[in-house]
Amino acid sequence: MTTATPTSETIPGGFTEASFEAFLKGRDEPGWLVDRRREAFARFRAFAWPTSRDEEWRRTDIRAFKLDAFAPPSPPSREPGPAATAAFAPLWESLSSHYGTGVAHVDGSLVHRPDPAKLGGAVFVDLETAVKDHPELLRKHLMTDVVKPSDDVFAALHGAFWSGGSLLYVPRGVKVELPLFSIAGLTAEGRTDFGHTLIVLEEDAEATLVRETASAGRGETPGLHVGAVEVVQEASSKLRLVNIQNWDAATWHFTRERAVVGRDASLQWTVGALGSRLSKVNQEVALAGERAAAQVNGVMFTTGRQHLAYFTRQDHQAPHTTSDLLYKGGLKDHSRTVWKGMIRVEKDAQRTDAYQKNDNLILSDSARADSIPGLEIEANDVRCTHGATAGRVDEEMIFLCQARGIPRATAVRLIVEGFFANVYDRITLDPVRETLRQAVAEKLGNS
Repeated sequence: MTTATPTSETIPGGFTEASFEAFLKGRDEPGWLVDRRREAFARFRAFAWPTSRDEEWRRTDIRAFKLDAFAPPSPPSREPGPAATAAFAPLWESLSSHYGTGVAHVDGSLVHRPDPAKLGGAVFVDLETAVKDHPELLRKHLMTDVVKPSDDVFAALHGAFWSGGSLLYVPRGVKVELPLFSIAGLTAEGRTDFGHTLIVLEEDAEATLVRETASAGRGETPGLHVGAVEVVQEASSKLRLVNIQNWDAATWHFTRERAVVGRDASLQWTVGALGSRLSKVNQEVALAGERAAAQVNGVMFTTGRQHLAYFTRQDHQAPHTTSDLLYKGGLKDHSRTVWKGMIRVEKDAQRTDAYQKNDNLILSDSARADSIPGLEIEANDVRCTHGATAGRVDEEMIFLCQARGIPRATAVRLIVEGFFANVYDRITLDPVRETLRQAVAEKLGNS
């Protein structure tokens, strides 16, 4: 006897035992994956809910967030309506014109598949397909050693309920010439996105992946994203990874993202933190092999009452590793950013070279930026530096521009663009630089 696939209406609201069982019934998954989901759900139920007494959450207040107001993602078999899919067509067409091929999910359901002819020998598929076609890869890597359900309550919640997302697997020696992309879209009907991204590059492999999130037709409808990104890079591999987070101002965004970089491998990771009502992001890079290198670039811009909290960690585990992190933030209105960075150097990671910096430009009297750099060093032969700045637009610079006939609003825009220029210059993909420039300019022009 077959079990009827439930619709989203048959999955009870909230993330309870009943809703979890209904969620599992709507999926056709192997026993090992179901067992992992059950273990993650048990961890989720065992975690205490974050409060301001927790150091991790002391500057990020989520008392207004009500998890019970949301329901688990719909089954993969339920596709979004034509209007929902059409809402993201311009973004799909734009990315398709700049990059090779991509995958798109709307409300957690697959709406576009990559073109295999443009993958150059790599595997790039939605995660539900990967469960069936590449179980050995998922069984080995999916939430085992990189991001784990034991990391925190949201990682456990994601481990139990992940739905949608993609696998990028590049075999040994394969170099994917054209950049790949993925889209996660959220509408008022879907309300929740639990997409997961798993990237595995074998020895000497190379690839570029651009990930974008966006919202459409949502108005003030609350939305929720609980996600994870896992990156595994073996020896001498090279990866360019871009995350552009551009949810609407009613969406809550929680994600844990971590890359493990092997011997002689290199990672360039660019983050655009632009949207959401509130974001709490943990972004970590583990330099696990000798001479591993990572460059991390961040562009943050907040307006209204947005609250973006990004916690970064550069974890040096092997000798002769390098990391270079630069985050820049612009803040308007009553918005707030929290950046907390940590450079961790293990005892055996001699000759580490690590740098981190966070600069903030405050554009209103009510905005606030908290910058907290940190070092934990157990080796005795290292070079580690960090810094953080926060300041307002220099009125003298504005006056000098106005004295040359430049209107005040234009002067401020030029100063802001100059502030972000050195982080833009580090980004090696022209379309990404332009996307971030346009997004910052648009937010700067809107109240």
